[in-house]
Amino acid sequence: MTLLLIALLSISQTTPLSAEDLFDAARRGDRARAAELIDAGVDVNAKGRYEATALMFAADRGDLEIVRLLVERGADVNLADTFYKFTALGMALSNSHLNVAKYLLQHGAKGATMALNTGIREGDEELVKLALASPDLDATSLHAALARAKRGSNAAITDLIGAAAAARPLTAAPVVTVPAEVMQSYAGTYRNETAGVTITIAIVESALTLTVAGQQPVQLAPRSQAEFVAPELPNFMVSFSGRGGTIENMTVNQGGTSMTFARETAPTSSNAAGSTAKKAAPAPAEAAPTRQKGAPWPAFRGANASGVADGQGAVAEWDVATGRNIRWKTPIPGIAVSSPIVWGDRVFVTTAVGNEADKTFRTGLYGDVKPVDDLTTHTWRVYAVDRRTGAIAWQRDVFTGQPKVKRHPKSSQANSTPVTNGTHVVAVFGSIGTLACFDVDGKPLWQRDIGVIDNGWFFDPTYQWGHSSSPVIYKSSVIVQVDQYKGSYLAAFDLATGKPLWRAERKDEISTWGTPTLLSGPRGDELVTNGTKVRAYDPNTGKEIWTLGPNSEITVGTPIAGKDVVYVTGGYPPVRPVYAVKAGASGDISLAKGETRSDSIAWSNDREGTYIPTPLLYRDILYTLNSNGILTAYNSATGERLYRARVGGGGAFAASPIAADGRLYFANEDGDVFVVKAGSEYVELGKYPMNEVIMATPAISDGVILIRTLGHLYAVGEPAAGNRSKTQ
Repeated sequence: MTLLLIALLSISQTTPLSAEDLFDAARRGDRARAAELIDAGVDVNAKGRYEATALMFAADRGDLEIVRLLVERGADVNLADTFYKFTALGMALSNSHLNVAKYLLQHGAKGATMALNTGIREGDEELVKLALASPDLDATSLHAALARAKRGSNAAITDLIGAAAAARPLTAAPVVTVPAEVMQSYAGTYRNETAGVTITIAIVESALTLTVAGQQPVQLAPRSQAEFVAPELPNFMVSFSGRGGTIENMTVNQGGTSMTFARETAPTSSNAAGSTAKKAAPAPAEAAPTRQKGAPWPAFRGANASGVADGQGAVAEWDVATGRNIRWKTPIPGIAVSSPIVWGDRVFVTTAVGNEADKTFRTGLYGDVKPVDDLTTHTWRVYAVDRRTGAIAWQRDVFTGQPKVKRHPKSSQANSTPVTNGTHVVAVFGSIGTLACFDVDGKPLWQRDIGVIDNGWFFDPTYQWGHSSSPVIYKSSVIVQVDQYKGSYLAAFDLATGKPLWRAERKDEISTWGTPTLLSGPRGDELVTNGTKVRAYDPNTGKEIWTLGPNSEITVGTPIAGKDVVYVTGGYPPVRPVYAVKAGASGDISLAKGETRSDSIAWSNDREGTYIPTPLLYRDILYTLNSNGILTAYNSATGERLYRARVGGGGAFAASPIAADGRLYFANEDGDVFVVKAGSEYVELGKYPMNEVIMATPAISDGVILIRTLGHLYAVGEPAAGNRSKTQ
């Protein structure tokens, strides 16, 4: 009996083997474990999210031994994922893992054209030979590669390709027909920031045309479903690419020189204005309000993330170089990306300081997924700064030790903005799984372990990027949104004690980075969260109220509440929506195919959503700012587009826009703050360099704009008067 019981217990405690185990072994390079799993019956070609396979993960990491094992055990080298459309060969080539690429070509992998072009670029004769030997290489691509090789300096590679091309002369190209819906997906505006060039792709009489700003249109003819040539221009080709079924980039190759253009706009849905002409605003801009009593800026983007600070006396001009309207500048150690908050004469910021840490930080517009191995000892800290003088009022160390997750090269180990109600100050540090509460004088009140929050790339969660969703205070509770690859949830804790109040599991949600927003309506309060589905919860109980999809696979922006409407955006494939959801909805409110509005949705479009910055609702206009500096203004009631413009000269934007007294403030990653007139047309009032990277969203309170650069906290405002009002 005892032996039988032990046997039964052993069986019941055995964890079922799954494809995820094989994926994990492939990512870690654990050859023995991968072999064990396959021997135990795990399908070597098992598919995960977007049909990714273990072979793709191994090729992405450049692990030849794991790749060899998987292929020997029957892995299909030509399976492709459904999001990026990459095979294992594509993964290897895109990461310059040439030994893996060569092995895959030797074992029947298709993709010889990409391999050949990579071999030319890298000067790798062996890779070129393998690509030339592939039956997958067509004559057109071969001759195009020869022209490219001739412009290089590797004579041996040129001779190899020349001999192959001579044996396969070009014949008349077959007629290629591209479906209308595919051509429509290419139409839009594309820009190369470095060159400052904008190109418009349009459909004219069932054909694509390409127009460079200020020049005549050029008609394009298809060479394949995603490649087009211009018959009137020799050696000219245009190709389109993207992810998740969304076109994101256009590459122009002329005479062997390539230039990539990022997509800025696509055709709008029927309910949104397609014209960029200036139109009347929903209401005329009001005169700047008189100076009011100081108001707090208690959370990310202020009260309920609104980003609005009318009547606080924010200045419109300053000069860091001369010190004009610069009250003070205080250094804050660590990498600063979380935003400042203000209550009374206290400014609160968080940071993580690592003396021996990898301080790698990259700004700009790029799509790299590899994290920074920033895992040395850090100290997680909360600072209180005197708003009047810039002096450090107090600092409290929450924890000293090693972070449990890596970070994105645009993030830190302390990304989340704290929150306060004037009595409590709460901060969340996802990389150590800690929620900490102090009083405004720095007295520790409580600290709770909520588990390490492991946010990362949805395609491969081992690429860790760090957590950034900020806590919100609701009545006597603090609520946190914890979305990660596995085990996502929303939870409320007692503000006075840290005791758990409720927890709502979000089992089908993956990593997100936005902060929840409260929407008040006729049926009570709703807590709205952004994610692969937009959801609303009862903030008192955690009960789900409504859901809405589809949405982007990566969401960063915070929902923004207006009067009985909440606005949500997503700027990453497979869709880039803007939703205006009415308060009081319930159940699944997803729109039927082809619809843009319903009883629960005031308006929407599925192509113009923005990625990182949170939108801004100000004086009946909804402003959305994309990461590339493209600003779009909509009538907030109807979704009619009022204008689209580029803030400053473009560049990368991570900080969210804010507004005060008829002006909009935009900070780019280069450290420039642009002041723009609010209203139905774009009028830039000034550009003010801070001379240091800005990732955090500024705060405004009682005559001061608090701007956090990568290493400092600035107070921007007119010189302090002797008698100042204080926030109550």
